[in-house]
Amino acid sequence: MSTVQAFQQAVQEGYVFKGEKALLGKGMFQGKLVPDAAVYLPLKTMNRHGLIAGATGTGKTKTLQVFSEILSDHSVPVLLMDIKGDLSGLAAAGTLNEKIKERYAAMALDWTPSAYPVELLSLNGQQGVQLRATVLEFGPILLSKILGLNDTQSGLVSMLFKYCDDHALPLIDLKDFTKLLQYAGAEGKAEMEKEYGKISTTSTGTILRKVIELQQQGADVFFGEKSFDTEHLMRVADDGRGMISVLRVTDMQDKPKLFSTFMLQLLAELYATLPEEGDMDQPKLVLFIDEAHLVFQEASDALMQQLETVIKLIRSKGVGIFFCTQNPQDIPAAILSQLGLKVQHALRAFTAADRKTIKQAAENFPETAFYETDALLTQMGIGEALVTLLNEKGIPTPLVHVSLCSPRSRMDVLSDAEIN
Repeated sequence: MSTVQAFQQAVQEGYVFKGEKALLGKGMFQGKLVPDAAVYLPLKTMNRHGLIAGATGTGKTKTLQVFSEILSDHSVPVLLMDIKGDLSGLAAAGTLNEKIKERYAAMALDWTPSAYPVELLSLNGQQGVQLRATVLEFGPILLSKILGLNDTQSGLVSMLFKYCDDHALPLIDLKDFTKLLQYAGAEGKAEMEKEYGKISTTSTGTILRKVIELQQQGADVFFGEKSFDTEHLMRVADDGRGMISVLRVTDMQDKPKLFSTFMLQLLAELYATLPEEGDMDQPKLVLFIDEAHLVFQEASDALMQQLETVIKLIRSKGVGIFFCTQNPQDIPAAILSQLGLKVQHALRAFTAADRKTIKQAAENFPETAFYETDALLTQMGIGEALVTLLNEKGIPTPLVHVSLCSPRSRMDVLSDAEIN
């Protein structure tokens, strides 16, 4: 048996699944496409979370688009965090070009264009349905973690929430919370201390400064009414395809705290409201977080712990989370270890540090007799990736260098006229 035949057999045997599956692409061996080495994606394990990584310009966003199309075609709703603003094209059909013709001829496949059911969302109310949440819905624990408070300050926040609850006071936005803090540190101090114990004006002052810091990142647009219902994300279009909600967060690159605040609140809300499902044939919802390093960039240890816990537990609710980033090391190790599916596009080696990163990335993959993984990581072309995932028994599949399918929707943005 030749090595190509051995490779083909390994792929065919390693990517056999009992449940619903979708074609992700065809395997490559020694730089050449092997049309009979089909790599499939089992829908049953899509709630085991995943990683899509690779250097700029290697095709990560297009891979994210392909995943979204596959899920929508199988009636699974999708939420995309669109940081670069280039995912709205899912709403329009793609156009056949020479590159797609060439790729699909080599894979012995037909390509048909398709538009997908898309709804645009936003945090600031521009070009999309606005997502908002009240301070009360956040709750004292999550709010304290986002503000980076210590135990004493967190206790004070819990006491303020209790005061509002006992006196039927609304706590809608950050202005309400600021007024409450000012009241607790001044004219309301004596009244509150009688009922709830000593209040430190140093603590109220510190919390106030932390709230102002969050407001400086534009958090005021996110806190308020009317609250967004997570059920809205779980819809299926009239034609039976899953709705793709594209959250445009193009102005979040310089506001990492607001972005991680929103992400954590959304995950906490989904976890709190969705019932336990156990193992399902396919997920109820899949989230794709583009430029995922922004979620972790300014997260405190408490926030990281909360994220790690929610990601670990939310899969039993039928929710899958995929992180899309340039470097796998952007994702904290405790979270990276929970990601069952890995799609690794090419990495670039310009410095000694880059080469070290590539070596570490190669060590994250299953061992293979067919590739020199660390060398291949720098040699893959656009639209190619190393793929491994968990099969239905929870065992990693063989590592395959895959020529990925192309998106069927537009690989470009919608114009302002099309959006409006």
